[in-house]
Amino acid sequence: MPVSFSPPFFRVPRVAHPPRNACARPATRPVLAVWGMALWLASVGNLALWQRIDALGGSLAQRAALIGGLGVVLLGVTAALLSLAAWPRLFRPVASALLLISALNMHFMRQYGVVIDSTMLANVLHTDANEVRDLLSWSLPGTVLVVAGPPLWALWRRPLAPRRWHAQAGRNAMGVLAGLSLVVLAALLSYQGLASLMRNHKDLRYMANPLNTVYAGVRLAVDQLPRQVTALRALGEDAALGASYARQVRPQLLVLVIGETARAQNFGLDGYARQTTPALARWQARGELVNFSEVRSCGANTQVSVPCLFSPLTRQQGGDRTPEVENLLDVLQRAGLAVLWIDNQSGCKGVCDRVPHVRAADPPVPGLCDGTECLDEAMLDGLDQRLAALDPQRRARGTVVVMHQIGSHGPAYSRRAPADHKPFQPECRSVTLSDCPHDQLVNAYDNSIAYTDHFLDRTLTWLQARAAGGVEDTGLIYVSDHGESLGENGLYLHGVPYAIAPDQQTHVPMVAWFSPGLRQRTGLSAGCLREHASDPITHDHFFHSVLGLLDVRTRAYAPTLDALMPCSAAALAQAPGARPAAMPRAM
Repeated sequence: MPVSFSPPFFRVPRVAHPPRNACARPATRPVLAVWGMALWLASVGNLALWQRIDALGGSLAQRAALIGGLGVVLLGVTAALLSLAAWPRLFRPVASALLLISALNMHFMRQYGVVIDSTMLANVLHTDANEVRDLLSWSLPGTVLVVAGPPLWALWRRPLAPRRWHAQAGRNAMGVLAGLSLVVLAALLSYQGLASLMRNHKDLRYMANPLNTVYAGVRLAVDQLPRQVTALRALGEDAALGASYARQVRPQLLVLVIGETARAQNFGLDGYARQTTPALARWQARGELVNFSEVRSCGANTQVSVPCLFSPLTRQQGGDRTPEVENLLDVLQRAGLAVLWIDNQSGCKGVCDRVPHVRAADPPVPGLCDGTECLDEAMLDGLDQRLAALDPQRRARGTVVVMHQIGSHGPAYSRRAPADHKPFQPECRSVTLSDCPHDQLVNAYDNSIAYTDHFLDRTLTWLQARAAGGVEDTGLIYVSDHGESLGENGLYLHGVPYAIAPDQQTHVPMVAWFSPGLRQRTGLSAGCLREHASDPITHDHFFHSVLGLLDVRTRAYAPTLDALMPCSAAALAQAPGARPAAMPRAM
């Protein structure tokens, strides 16, 4: 009888395999990830803030109470913010971004004393490669590694434990509630001390990491996004050239030099102990140059001040906010004048978008450009040819040239002047300004002012030659966009919120020169201008003063904001023999 073998006799025994994820690292509970990350950000991520509070003085107990109370508030707010993002696929990218932002913020706050608000964030978003390069130092990656490295390693080592979406939503809501409850409790227990601290030291509210950046980003988006999708309103549609153009013998050429980061405190003409402006002093001694010594900027950074300079609105009217209307250059062009913007900076911030504009480095000028940036004299190279390329019919009426300097832009002050124009030595050559002896830092900055003096001297000489040759009636107005801090009260660079900005960042130099032909044409009294050169004026006057000087008629012009108008022939004729009225103040 044949033997039959049943299948079980040939069954291969099964080998037990471990579960697929048995070797994977265990997941992290979301609540632990949220509060651990919040604790790290509120403590280590805010070392610059705690050092700032500690430096305010007071007893050890007072400082500990302030740091402890504010630390718990930051812990609660940060935990509430992170709880909103405590979803398995969302949490790690969001927390990583906040860690890196906090590390970068702390580096620049400790290095330069800057604070983070919406205008500073706007500056960051508009920073070009050259400015980024100037801010790089070896301490930057070190700070990022120390502040962000350990929590990033812990964060990406284990994923968040997944839960059903409704269960996770409930836990996230509980996390938000717990964080806000902690904030309320800490605020109630420490209210008196924290209220006094924030009232007397407003800069501290811009140092809370990473909440300062989150708040600034939201505010910037709310303020700018609606305006960027809306077309600018037309300005000066009624603009027309005044009666002086019907009888002009020669066209006008006005050069507007927009300085960068020059502060009046270090400007020789404004009483500085050093003569950083010897060439301008010679022009002034001959009675040809007027120095306006009490000028205040519209903002403490380029992103605000340059558009505000060319805006018809005062700061109080919103000139310091994202523009909603066209600007001075649009009005001049609409009136029929030729306009040219020459940029040696990080762009014109939208001011020159609708007029002819060029960069100083296009093409690079040998000896003045190094492939990445140019010295300001490069803007004078080939200027005659650039003017000749403008519309000849417009040039026959008049031309306005705007030169946007790199000026004294920091922190690389030593790069702002060539070796043969550095009278003050030794100078700081590092971008880590706090590491430089203060006198060497000032030397580097003063050398940049001295080179601006040389650049303006060359520009004035060129304008004077064109006037003497009968080519044009020429003039120049120079004004800086904002000032600079050089270590005063621990601050470097600029960009402090305007409400708390120090005088060094808002008191700026301004000078004006007009050829005899231009003074005769406009009826401006040089003696009157010199007499009122110390009257206080602001960037608010720039738009209207240029329109008045060029005799452009439009309803956008406000005579009360024309700083030159009190010294015009028309104003002086109204009160013969009387002392001219003071310069008009901004509204």
